[in-house]
Amino acid sequence: MEKAIRLRVRKDLDGRQQFNIIKLKGSLISKGYTEIIHILDQDDEFHINSFETSKESSREVREFITTFISEENLNDAVTIFS
Repeated sequence: MEKAIRLRVRKDLDGRQQFNIIKLKGSLISKGYTEIIHILDQDDEFHINSFETSKESSREVREFITTFISEENLNDAVTIFS
């Protein structure tokens, strides 16, 4: 069974934030948490990035994302929700 995870990503990002968002998405794929990340517009300020992961790894993925956001100081740029 798969579990959907969604990230709300601010559109107006500086270069460092853009780099770190790309690094986060690349890490999610390279760690095998997902194979593809879908990107949709929410409104003029945010994108929604969504992907599916196994139910078993859902908690691990959320912890990884939360830690990444904190370590890279992306709290104002990315929010995880489901």
